[in-house]
Amino acid sequence: MKLKPHMVRGIILSCLLLFIIYSVWPYMSQKPEPRKKIKVFILAGQSNMEGRADAKKLIPQDLERLSKVKENVQIAFNHEPVCPLKPVKPSVEIAEIYKRELIFGPELFFGITLSEAWPDEKILLIKLSEGATSLHGCWHPEWSEDKAAAMGEEEGTKLYRALIDYVDQTLSEYEKDEYEICAMLWVQGETDAGNKIASAAYGLNLQQLISHIRQDLENDTLPFLLFQVGEGKVVEGMMKTAQFLPNVTLIPQSLEPTSVNFYPKMENGHYNYEGMKKLGQRFAEVYLNSISDAK
Repeated sequence: MKLKPHMVRGIILSCLLLFIIYSVWPYMSQKPEPRKKIKVFILAGQSNMEGRADAKKLIPQDLERLSKVKENVQIAFNHEPVCPLKPVKPSVEIAEIYKRELIFGPELFFGITLSEAWPDEKILLIKLSEGATSLHGCWHPEWSEDKAAAMGEEEGTKLYRALIDYVDQTLSEYEKDEYEICAMLWVQGETDAGNKIASAAYGLNLQQLISHIRQDLENDTLPFLLFQVGEGKVVEGMMKTAQFLPNVTLIPQSLEPTSVNFYPKMENGHYNYEGMKKLGQRFAEVYLNSISDAK
């Protein structure tokens, strides 16, 4: 039987339709890839978290590493707008004392090292810090005038509450399903070490801080990384907290220059370029090797 022209056209169209369906069906049947969440890290503490390291000493390799990752790593620092990772401008007082135009803390090489390990991830660092502040006073989650007065901080900022408010404010720019809070980093303890009452209470105060942070950030197992600073009862409190609380990791420090746990400092006790670079990288290495389940 001779096919009429309209019948031929129909067969051709049917074959073409079947070809299109079978070509696109595998893609239509696949579930869409889940959107990757922004990885958020909270950083807090006193002056060695804020950082006094001179950004002018960043070597060309450091700057090249930063340039490759900065668009994937953003930072919100002490109420400044969120921006790509970079060294920051110090306060007028710090600039005058240290003769610095730009400074950095552990966040710089923490962010660089994380992003190099996770080239396809977006990272947000939220940092609040203030020098010469105590956990017994300003940073205590259950602030009281008596405790603050014992440290001479009764007129100071209630830093724990300020931190929670700052995190909430920063993350309010995102939908809740757009991010995940991965860990908190803590560098603080020198001020408490100089006060007998505060140093004796440091372990309990630290446990309360971690408990409140996890409650306020709605994450009962939030990893908490703390760096060993201070001395005596403060260090003892850190060690006991890391031993008894789950998901708390203490990064040790040694005063012996030949030790792998030695971090070079300036004469006034603040970490210099080499020490701060090492600290940032160590935070990232500990997180990646011991805590992260990211591939």
